[in-house]
Amino acid sequence: QVQLVESGGGLVQAGGSLRLSCAASGSIFRLDVMGWYRQAPGKQRELVASITKGGNTNYADSVKGRFTISKDNAKNTVYLQMTGLKPEDTAVYYCNALLSRAWGQGIQVTVSS
Repeated sequence: QVQLVESGGGLVQAGGSLRLSCAASGSIFRLDVMGWYRQAPGKQRELVASITKGGNTNYADSVKGRFTISKDNAKNTVYLQMTGLKPEDTAVYYCNALLSRAWGQGIQVTVSS
C-alpha cells in the first residue's frame, strides 16, 4: 500500500516561491502517475499538475508558466515548484498517486497579498 507524505508548505507573500515535496513509500512509485491537487475553502478539489512514469507533464491553465512538477525516482519523491505565487493559489495541496489510489494528508499553502 502506497503512503504519501507532503512537506514544504507555509505562508509566503504574493510573488514568492515555495517547493512542495511528496515522499512516497512503495516501489510502484516509478510506475504511477503522480499529481498535485489543491482545494480552497468552499471550492472543489482541482488538479494542479501531473507527471507520468515517462515524465510527461500536464498543468492547469491557472498555473502554467508558474508551477513545475518533477520527480526523483531514486528518492521516490515528487515535487511541485511554485513561483509567482498569487493569493488565489491559497489552498490545501494534496499529493496523489493515480493508479495506487493514494492521497497524502494535505499541506497548507497561504499566499498573502
